[in-house]
Amino acid sequence: MGSGEWCLQKRDSFKSETLVGNETVPEIGCLSIIVLGASGDLAKKKTFPALFHLYCQGFLPPNEVHIFGYARTKISDDELRNRISGYLVSERSASPSKDVSKFLQLIKYVSGSYDAAEGFQTLDKEISKHETSKNSLEGSSRRLFYLALPPSVYPSVCRMIRRYCMNKSNLGGWTRIVVEKPFGRDLGSAEELSSQIGKLFDEPQIYRIDHYLGKELVQNLLVLRFANRFFLPLWNRDNIDNVQIVFREDFGTEGRGGYFDEYGIIRDIIQNHLLQVLCLVAMEKPVSLKPEHIRDEKVKVLQSVLPIKDEEVVLGQYEGYRDDPTVPDHSNTPTFATVILRIHNERWEVPFILKAGKALNSRKAEIRVQFKDVPGDIFKCKKQGRNEFVIRLQPSEAMYMKLMVKQPGLEMSTVQSELDLSYRQRYQGVTIPEAYERLILDTIRGDQQHFVRRDELKAAWEIFTPLLHRIDNGEMNPIPYQAGSRGPAEADELLEKAGYVQTHGYIWIPPTL
Repeated sequence: MGSGEWCLQKRDSFKSETLVGNETVPEIGCLSIIVLGASGDLAKKKTFPALFHLYCQGFLPPNEVHIFGYARTKISDDELRNRISGYLVSERSASPSKDVSKFLQLIKYVSGSYDAAEGFQTLDKEISKHETSKNSLEGSSRRLFYLALPPSVYPSVCRMIRRYCMNKSNLGGWTRIVVEKPFGRDLGSAEELSSQIGKLFDEPQIYRIDHYLGKELVQNLLVLRFANRFFLPLWNRDNIDNVQIVFREDFGTEGRGGYFDEYGIIRDIIQNHLLQVLCLVAMEKPVSLKPEHIRDEKVKVLQSVLPIKDEEVVLGQYEGYRDDPTVPDHSNTPTFATVILRIHNERWEVPFILKAGKALNSRKAEIRVQFKDVPGDIFKCKKQGRNEFVIRLQPSEAMYMKLMVKQPGLEMSTVQSELDLSYRQRYQGVTIPEAYERLILDTIRGDQQHFVRRDELKAAWEIFTPLLHRIDNGEMNPIPYQAGSRGPAEADELLEKAGYVQTHGYIWIPPTL
């Protein structure tokens, strides 16, 4: 761009305008979405369906967007389309089969290695051909690379993208990459990976995706906390006794045993998903809703977490886990963990209990904020349970407040009930977007609020790396538990020591329509 020219971008939900000199270009160039690892499970089950949902809602206009699949598998365009077509289901489409057919025609497949120039040079030619066909000015087009790949190939793939597939000049366009977890195995490997990618791309170009940050009720946390007056004075150690963030699955590794055994439940769920939720529950109010202000506050929370104590950890492994032929006979990998984190700052100093497990007696993910006992309990209702604010992330999205009320009837007795906002009942006919479609749209818009920044990733690994190394070295062993149970009994004992009071006799029942 010459010295007398200047460029201004003005964005709405998707499109942009570019002002060059005194002339306005209606919108920046076409969008190419490149899914690397296109023949794999993640792309087939999550990435392509998310793109399809965005297409059905008009966020990926066919006259602007083209989708490229790239992988080592040697298949044709039609073979890739056939592989993914069965996963493309949308309740938001008036004519699903017609939309599926149109969407599939936007997809082109390129086969190539992840560490050799030839495949990426071919990919760049195909992308450029699409950009030329849409009359995009050179440097005005947008290229989004989604790495649905194992982290081991991130460095080589990023080198190839940087060398062969970037925009050739800058005229309002961009190149962005999306990388999936697990981002490293510990602090050292994560920092090495960050350093390798950081040498190739600037931080604003890197989108480290954690799909939990795209969930509807996780995104609701900032609104709940900072847009409702009655929560502001309650949300601290003076009123809250403990916070639980729970992830439970009622099935085991289901054929993923070999992959899972490399990571375990802490790396797979707790160090990323649950820790991200903790940040949003515990952070201070940001200066604004700008992504950097929000992420600054999340980093402060992580940096305030004290080192984990061994006596505040319970590990478990369900009986039958090692029967999987892909799992080593003497595997020490936990399939269950309860870990207590303590945030050392003015607001908190209460236990945050992170709990995750496989092959348990139920499937759910929830946040459970338990308040302290009522002082001077004149109704003698302490045994019935404490006030709790519960945010149910999945399934049956809801939030409800457990509170004491008078039992209907002639007697002055109390019973525990709830104030309930169940999304399915309250928002009938509203389809809650999948996390991946929301996050991909954020990437296109350039909004990094719901993505993990490099210093945030480092702070998260600093918390868990010492514990993970003790487990890896065999210094801590998982306790066997029966599949279909609550997990090890020791985990419930740890919760009790941490101050959690379990409610007996009360069960939340999702309301029916």
